[in-house]
Amino acid sequence: MIRFLHTRIRVRDLKKSVSFYETLGYTLREFKDSPQGNSLAFLILPGNDAFLELCHSPDYTETCPEDLMHTALGVDDIIDYCDKVEKAGIEIWPSGWREKFSSGARKMAFVTDPDGYEVEILEN
Repeated sequence: MIRFLHTRIRVRDLKKSVSFYETLGYTLREFKDSPQGNSLAFLILPGNDAFLELCHSPDYTETCPEDLMHTALGVDDIIDYCDKVEKAGIEIWPSGWREKFSSGARKMAFVTDPDGYEVEILEN
């Protein structure tokens, strides 16, 4: 059996990125330094096996091109989840998501992390 274990993304500010993902519901498992000199943070969503690895390199200067990649989260109640995330100061897009969801449109939203990586939010 082959299992998907984790995804690694590079970030410019490790603490800022950890805070962002914790707002989305991730739990920090550990911080550690790699032998290559990178600072790493390992985050997991409760009930999941695969984790998100955030990697900060002192010389990292690149930015994530729009729509290069994204992660996706499945939530039980997208309106409740998006409301909590928005109240925590994270912008939900598309704008007007409450009205779109109540009109019967597909319940799909996005947030953008501090480095430009998109996180898709879907209702389970």
